[in-house]
Formats: sequence, C-alpha cells, structure tokens
Amino acid sequence: MFPISDDNNGRHRFPFVTIGLIIANAAVFYLELMGGEPFVLKWAFVPGEFAADPSSESATLFSAMFLHASWVHLGGNMLYLYIFGDNVENRLGPFMFLIFYLACGLVATFSQYAVNTGSMIPNVGASGAIAGVLGAYLLMFPKSQVNVLVGPRLIALPAFAVLGLWIVMQFVAGYGAITAPDLTKHVEEPEQGGVAYMAHIGGFMAGLVFAIGLGGLRRPRPVA
Repeated sequence: MFPISDDNNGRHRFPFVTIGLIIANAAVFYLELMGGEPFVLKWAFVPGEFAADPSSESATLFSAMFLHASWVHLGGNMLYLYIFGDNVENRLGPFMFLIFYLACGLVATFSQYAVNTGSMIPNVGASGAIAGVLGAYLLMFPKSQVNVLVGPRLIALPAFAVLGLWIVMQFVAGYGAITAPDLTKHVEEPEQGGVAYMAHIGGFMAGLVFAIGLGGLRRPRPVA
C-alpha cells in the first residue's frame, strides 16, 4: 500500500509550516549534493560521536532531521509529510505543530540512539519526526479516508487501517533489528539496506502522547 492523498475537507488553514518543512528539507538536500560526504558527516547524527561528546554534537540532533540519503528517501518522506502534516498542523496550529514536529524528531533520534549507542554510522532522515505526525494523525483523524495504491489500483481506506498497519510493520521489523547480531546495520540509510525502525516507533509513540498533551483531540471551532 502506498498512500498518495487524503481527505482535506476539514482543513481551514493553509499549511505554511508543512510546506516550509518540505522546502527546508529540499534545500538541505541540495546542499548535500553540493557539499558531498563531508557535509553529511558534519551534520548527520552519529551515535558514537554524540556519546563521546554530547555538547559539541548537540546541533546534529536537529540538523540530521533535514538530511536524506537519496532522492527516493527524500521523496518518500516528503510525500508522507505533505499528505498527513497539513491536517495535523490545521488541528494544532502552525507554531505548536512546528514544536510538535521537532519534539517528535528528538524522541525518535534518542529512541534509535538507545539501541545503537556506539554506532559510528551517520543517522539521517526526517522519518522519525514524520512518524510522530502519523501517530498524531491516527489519533486525530482515525476515520479519514486515505487514497492508497494497491498494485495498479487506487482505493480509499480509513486512516486507522493504513497507519495501523504501518506501525505494526515497524514493531515487527524493529523487533528483528533489536535482536539482530549487529545493531550498527540498522540506520536510516536506504541505499545501505538499513532502516531506523526504533526511530519510527519512538517518533510514532511520541506523536500519540504529544498530540494528547497539546489538545489535539479537541476539534477546532469553525472559523466565522
């Protein structure tokens, strides 16, 4: 199943922050292409380096959220953010949505760090923060229709089915990652065959918790 759009009938705000995040991620990826590997190594989150010197590596907790390993990595993440982010931003409001997004990204990073503390492989990607958006969306809009490609067919499914299946897959794969002999292989770098499943799980769970704490379950009043 590959989601391509959702129901935006209830949205009454233009998603400035969501669009801004997409632009920022694309801009940073352009800088990656220009700067090459040295740029990535400087701004990616490297668990082993953070463990050795947290203060000097603290900026990478945020910068790594805007780095991507490939065009496919970037495109997939931004598609999910575009589909699901605008609705969550509409419910939380622009400022709180930005705080929410970054907070989910931090929780995601530390979730992966907890099982991969000594790894020297760079961790990159917005997937953890976006997983938080998915968690909030599932909580706020469980019955919203999500249009997904299933093979050659386009069908509409409720969000709880699409996102529920997604997080179940992350738990199953994450269990395999934790029990694997070499945990350093499991980082969010698709071309190296690794995915940060614990970052996805941590971000998703953070999205659920933060959405409740920020009042995301309350429906906004209609704009006059």
